[in-house]
Amino acid sequence: MKKKKVIVVGGGYGGLRAVERLAADGRFDITLIDAHPYHYLQTEAYGYIAGRFDIHDITIDLANWCGGFGPAVTFVHAKVTGVDEVRQTVRAEERDLPYDYLIVAVGARTRFFPFVKGLREYSFGVKNLPRAFAFRRRFERLICDKVRERRDTAGSELHIAVGGAGLSGVEIAAEMADVIAKHHRTLGTNARKIRIRLIDAAETILPGMHPALVARTVRRLERLGIEILTNAFIDAVEEDRILLKDGTALPYHFMIFTGGIEAGRFASPLSAPVNRIGQLIPDPFLNVGNPRIFAVGDCVELRDLRGEPLPPTAQTAEKSAEYVVKSIRTIEDGRRVKPFRAGIDGVFVALGGRYAAGELFGRIHVGGYAAWLLKKLITKSYYFGLRLRINTGFRKRTAP
Repeated sequence: MKKKKVIVVGGGYGGLRAVERLAADGRFDITLIDAHPYHYLQTEAYGYIAGRFDIHDITIDLANWCGGFGPAVTFVHAKVTGVDEVRQTVRAEERDLPYDYLIVAVGARTRFFPFVKGLREYSFGVKNLPRAFAFRRRFERLICDKVRERRDTAGSELHIAVGGAGLSGVEIAAEMADVIAKHHRTLGTNARKIRIRLIDAAETILPGMHPALVARTVRRLERLGIEILTNAFIDAVEEDRILLKDGTALPYHFMIFTGGIEAGRFASPLSAPVNRIGQLIPDPFLNVGNPRIFAVGDCVELRDLRGEPLPPTAQTAEKSAEYVVKSIRTIEDGRRVKPFRAGIDGVFVALGGRYAAGELFGRIHVGGYAAWLLKKLITKSYYFGLRLRINTGFRKRTAP
């Protein structure tokens, strides 16, 4: 029996989960296409930026990972430049690759709001590896410069601004503050003059999350010395200050922005509508304009059982990918596909060092070291699975 060809565009959390589940079914030949040769663990960006992790802790080689599945999975390092829905082909630079099913998993990037003057020019995002790397270098340079100051001539306080108090912003602010607080003896007392502000236009940090989780997080951030500004609308960003709509001017030395996302660019528009941030709007089966084309993860507008938007998290991306793979299998079995239904099982927020806060199933709340252990266990399990597959692929690709 001839195997069906499935192309997955995008090597993020959703794309990798789709490949993994498809590879377990011997009826498919799978091709993963990505413009980058690596998988970037965005959920660990907070630790990398603060210097807690190294680059090998947050990147996975996609060619080796795909090689771990054997001949059923092929990796193509290329940018997709077109999709022909009639001929069912994907244009990957100079190649036309045929498909029976196409899964779009191109993710999202930081949305630098165009109406905020100077935001893109003067702030960093963390949705891609180069920007995270650039921010880490700035953070380390700032600490180094502060440590080198003579105590009798030390300058004024230095300010780090984090725009956006969602999950990413909170985790990054907490990790940086914890690094500074825990190591001020070795870094020097001057390092304690580095201040962190967390700024958001919403009424609270972590908007949309359970009040108990928000309250625990606020207490932790305040203990770390982080200044929290809510209901704070950024009007403009200049080279050395942030201007709020109420006229307040906040000095800063560098800024990271996590306050919004927009769907990753897909060179050939599909015959599907998009929302205001460029996400594809699917039908109830996560098809985007064509019954042979699906979309998963941050690039698609996903909703829960009540019709509310699901947050753009790794968990949501993986659940949508699992659903799509199950749907493809169901179609191949000649059975009827059920609409997409999903919710959030839980959320954990890393809050610096060995401290976290979490919520499970909307009822169970944990905090402190126990929550950190649970979050770390989830991350380690994911990473361990990737590493096993990579080791297998590496041995196969380098065998004489």
